[in-house]
Order: sequence, then structure tokens, then C-alpha cells
Amino acid sequence: MRARASRPLAVLALCAALLALPRTAEAQTPPGAIEGNLVAEGVSLVLWGGGTPSELVAAAETQGCSAASVWITVGGGFRGYAPSSPDFANESFLSRYPGGVMPEGPVLVVCRTVTATPSPSSGDRAIEGTSCTLFPDDNPWAQRVDTLPVHPNSEGYMAYLDGLGGNQFLHADFGENPDYGIPWVVVPPGQPRVPVSFDYADESDPGPYPIPSDAPVEVGSDAHVLVVQDDDCVLYELFAAERQGAGWHAGSGAVFDLGSNALRPDGWTSADAAGLPIFAGLARYDEVQSGAVEHALRVTFSRTQRAYIHPATHYASSITDTDAPPMGLRLRLRADYDISGFTGDARVLLEAMRDYGLIVADNGSNWYVSGATDSRWDDEDLNQLKDVPGGAFEVVDTGPIASQ
Repeated sequence: MRARASRPLAVLALCAALLALPRTAEAQTPPGAIEGNLVAEGVSLVLWGGGTPSELVAAAETQGCSAASVWITVGGGFRGYAPSSPDFANESFLSRYPGGVMPEGPVLVVCRTVTATPSPSSGDRAIEGTSCTLFPDDNPWAQRVDTLPVHPNSEGYMAYLDGLGGNQFLHADFGENPDYGIPWVVVPPGQPRVPVSFDYADESDPGPYPIPSDAPVEVGSDAHVLVVQDDDCVLYELFAAERQGAGWHAGSGAVFDLGSNALRPDGWTSADAAGLPIFAGLARYDEVQSGAVEHALRVTFSRTQRAYIHPATHYASSITDTDAPPMGLRLRLRADYDISGFTGDARVLLEAMRDYGLIVADNGSNWYVSGATDSRWDDEDLNQLKDVPGGAFEVVDTGPIASQ
């Protein structure tokens, strides 16, 4: 994992010290200017002379900083602005400034070195609005499956899935409606940690977690909360989350180091039934717009087997039929299925399903593929996926089945 440019306590101490400094009229930072030096890679505390967030980002670029995010302190906590994220994701930040003009004051800027945009084939899985990458290149989620052998029981699995009835075509479980999809939020390295309690504490990573009180919660009974902590590059996830006092209560919770391939202990759940990181399997708007999704996608089925395949570590079923899909099963869009007639986002997603596949991660509606909440999705485009039958897939062999 890369070196960290700053530690949370140090950042908070610097913020407090700078906020305490008296500012005379003669010492005011000029509007549209940054007072202080930005490091090209990492976190910097500087004074902003006032202006719009886009003007701050432009000023940062003059110092060789590609601003992944900008942070201010509000009521002892942080609110962030990510230039590459949609307005709804930046709402809590922008709502502080009617008219969009930030006043003069201290800000934290998370920088990435300004470089040429990588090509879709570069293996880049950068997480927008952060300096983080979605797991190492050799992580199972990043494993290409287009050349893996077909599983010896592929026909048995596919016949079982066909026999489930109900929906038998791909379905994007996300879209223009902000009530669909699974939301996520970025927090800075100094985000205050709050207490979290769990119903399944014996299989949850203990708190406190750096989850803000206004973190978005998935609509529906699963009520997932996903938080990416910038700079430290750690993922925090909750299932069945609700605010409780100064913190949160959840059914279960898990913490994942985005620079590591470590799995949950065998037999442990996470915020997902399979013990997997949810965020890793989401289709995100910005990566789809880049022209390539370079990781597997999350999919659900109404019935699963009492077993799992790594990287999954947990099952959520009493079914012992060996043709039922275990958690972690990897499905691949067959190479002979013609996708030349598909366009836009649907085409990008189908290419990902062919090259990286789908991973069974939870019980739910058949062939429902997960994505991030984002009002920029085009439903008409995504609806093309509804023409792809489940029979266009096959199962690939990614390892042994466990039933602990």
C-alpha cells in the first residue's frame, strides 16, 4: 500500500491551529488564490482566498495538484467536494454556499499528480473523487475471466438458474431514479470516528467507523451504507444501517483495506451476504463513461447454495443441491453471444461481463446487477440489458467450493 501523506490526528491538529490564527485585513488571501504549498500527491492544509470550488480546483492545478477532493470543517466534522462526482454527491458541501462561492478560509486539499488520462486498457481502477484504487491488480475482483476454463458443472448451474423462474434476463438494479442503486460517499483521512453497534457483532469488524451523520443510506430493507476514506484508502460498509445517537446501529459491518487482497475469515459475513465488499462489485457511472469497467460486477439470485467460493466467505441458505449457485460463483457472458448491436453504457457493461464476469453476492431477484446510485444514468440506455437472457452466460472455474 502506498505511503500516507498525512495522519488523521496530525491533520486535525493542523486544522485547529490554523483556525485559531488571527487574520488581519492586510493578511487576507486574494480571491481565487491559494496561500500555502500543495503536495503533488497526498493531503495539504492551505488557505483559500474565496471563490467557487471549480476555481479552487483550477488554482490547485497551477501547483501541479490534480484535486481529487476538497474538505472543510463544519461543526467539528468534515464536508467534502469531489470535482469528478455528480452534484447530488456534493450536495452537503454545496448547500453550505448559496450561489456556489466559498468564503476565504482554511481547506484540506487531497491531490493526485497531474498525469495524462490512462487508456481503458491500462488496468486503472481509480476511485473517482479519491486518491485510491479499487484493490490491487491481482485481486479476485480484478481477475479477467475471458480465458478461464468453463466450470465442469456449468450446465448444471445454468439449468438450475433457468428453473428458478421469475426474471430470466439481465436487469440493471440502478438507474436515473435516486431511489435505485446503492449510494456511497467519500470522507477525508481526518473524518471523526463514531460508535457503531451490530446485531451480528461476532462477524462484524468493531467500530468506531468514520461515518458522517449525513452519509447516504440505500433505500429499502438492506439499507447499506458505503464509505471510502480517502488517503488511507479504507472501505467501511454497513448492512441494515440506521442512525443511533451520535453514531450508527447496523445488522453487520465490515472494513476492507483497498490496498490489500485479504479476505474475511471463512464463515464470516460482511455487509453483504457473501462476505464480500459491496462497493467492489458496483457499476459506477464515471468508470462506465471512461469506456471500460475493469472488475467483476455484483449479481443476485433468488436461491443460492449452502456453500461459497473464494473470495466469498459466507453462505446464506440451507439448500444443499449442488446445482444451486454458491456465493462467489463467477458467471461469464459467452464469447459467442453477439453484443455488436448494443450501444453506450449497456455495451460497456456487457464487455465487462464478458471479460471480468458477474459474482454471486446475495440472495435477491434473478439476474439483477448492482450499480451505484447516480441520477446521471440513462434508463433508456440501461434497458438494453433487458434483452440479454441468462442463457447467454456460462460458469467459469475459479476455485473449490467450501461449505463451512
